[in-house]
Amino acid sequence: PPPHCFHPPRLSLTDGGSAWRDWARTPLWRRAVVLRAAAQQLRDHAEFLAGFLVQEVAKPAKDARSEILRSADLIDYTAEEGVRLLAQGQLLASDAFQGADRTKLCLASPVPLGVVLCIPPFNYPVNLACSKIAPALIAGNAVVLKPPSQGALSGVLMARCFQLAGLPDGLLNVVTGRGREIGDYLVEHPGVNCISFTGGNTGLAIARRAAMVPLQMELGGKDACVVCADADLDLAASAVVKGGFSYSGQRCTAVKVVLVEEPVADALVAKVCEQIAQLTVGMPEDNASIVPVVDAKSADFIEGLVRDAEGKGAQLLQEWRREDNLIWPLLLDRVTKDMRLAWEEPFGPVVPVIRIQAAEEGVAHCNESRFGLQGCVFTRDINRALALSSAMETGTVQINAAPARGPDHFPFQGMRDSGIGSQGVTNSIKMMFKTKTTVLNLPQPNYTLG
Repeated sequence: PPPHCFHPPRLSLTDGGSAWRDWARTPLWRRAVVLRAAAQQLRDHAEFLAGFLVQEVAKPAKDARSEILRSADLIDYTAEEGVRLLAQGQLLASDAFQGADRTKLCLASPVPLGVVLCIPPFNYPVNLACSKIAPALIAGNAVVLKPPSQGALSGVLMARCFQLAGLPDGLLNVVTGRGREIGDYLVEHPGVNCISFTGGNTGLAIARRAAMVPLQMELGGKDACVVCADADLDLAASAVVKGGFSYSGQRCTAVKVVLVEEPVADALVAKVCEQIAQLTVGMPEDNASIVPVVDAKSADFIEGLVRDAEGKGAQLLQEWRREDNLIWPLLLDRVTKDMRLAWEEPFGPVVPVIRIQAAEEGVAHCNESRFGLQGCVFTRDINRALALSSAMETGTVQINAAPARGPDHFPFQGMRDSGIGSQGVTNSIKMMFKTKTTVLNLPQPNYTLG
């Protein structure tokens, strides 16, 4: 049974409409104290919360605990960065502009937006919720949190940690339910002043409905891994396995397609297959490497991509195996552009390999995708790495490492259908306020003085 302190919070959607004004007048250092206390509550209840991640979203136990602790670290960093960033104002004098006298002084300062709607995804229901909530709160806003349907309990209990930390009532409001039933109501609610969303194609519909509300969105990805002929193949193979199969590939920053130069393709594929054979398949409570994907619909979609590729000539390097939502890891070689798997995001433990003649061909394939979240390049030539990174039209390019989000203070953003705006702690705080100016009008200067 849960500890007595983890009763579900009694919160409502409308509470935040007025609560944020009092919170905005709360001294900045006091807001930071509450956030740091919330971070400590997460640490104190890490094992308990991690257990819900295991049960709700089939996250391996060690990864679940890591998500909770990472979230606490993120909140702490946000508190410190918020105090530094939000304490800064700007004083401007009018005579810096051509033809103006020194008759005006302008004080520019940050003010909160009001109510921020936060919608995290199922795969990181605590961490990606905290990455939205903490910046919104430190900037003086109230929050409406709509946790994912799978991961809702984790979201509610995470919110309870903020209440235990002393966050005043009405500032963190949790609304549970299926997106298709309450999503439009929340997105179009006149009391919402900003929307921070992480997910898939649903984000495109939100963007169309949000009118003039500021948006921060991380959507899907088809993260390309370009492997040059001079790459460290052991390093590249390890990155493909870790990047492609961690949490069964259910990450926006997972390796979604490998584009390898032909001279080293056979060697890379062999090394990846050796490491795939070492992965364990099973249940999350056993810390298996590969766990069930989120639901049967996702498993059916993944199987459809594999069958399409197989039917068009792709080579399955492991036997296709599926039991309900549990899919065994699979590498497909000799995937071609006419296959759905070359372009669509499986969000599962399936990685396609496309053989290319030159790395520039891989970059061109990446740029042709409707997604542009992350990419990675493996080469020993730093000049070539920088040139390929410059040409790759993605929000982030990793050199000699798999795509990844973080550390959480790094800027994180996507291009094209992969997102709107930028994340990372500092960028997220900046997203959560507007600049207000107060202009002091001075007497006309008397140039005869002195």
